[in-house]
Amino acid sequence: MLVKDPAHRLRKLNNALTRYRVLAWITGVWLLILVGEMVLKYILKVDMPDWTNFIPPAHGWVYFVYLLCTLDLGIKIRWGWGKIIITCLAGTIPFLSFYFEHIRAREAKAEIADAKRSIGIE
Repeated sequence: MLVKDPAHRLRKLNNALTRYRVLAWITGVWLLILVGEMVLKYILKVDMPDWTNFIPPAHGWVYFVYLLCTLDLGIKIRWGWGKIIITCLAGTIPFLSFYFEHIRAREAKAEIADAKRSIGIE
């Protein structure tokens, strides 16, 4: 779908960026919870309560939504496929999603600001 109204496109970019940023943080937190649970369970041999069984699938679903949000932002802001894939993989390494969120948000904000200037919106 072609968006002819530049202001509408900017709203879509800003919304996609917000979704990506929120999911990057949520994914990072869930990944840290998952890693902590795995260290306790498999390395320290702590007998974990049954309620912790929801942690791996919860992280999996959150990561899936993170992938969708990353893909959405990457396509809308016209990143290359390599950049999109690397950003998607950042959600698999503890603390990396926080770093990539900062870097990609800064890049996206700069691109959005350039788009605003090009259409005369400050």
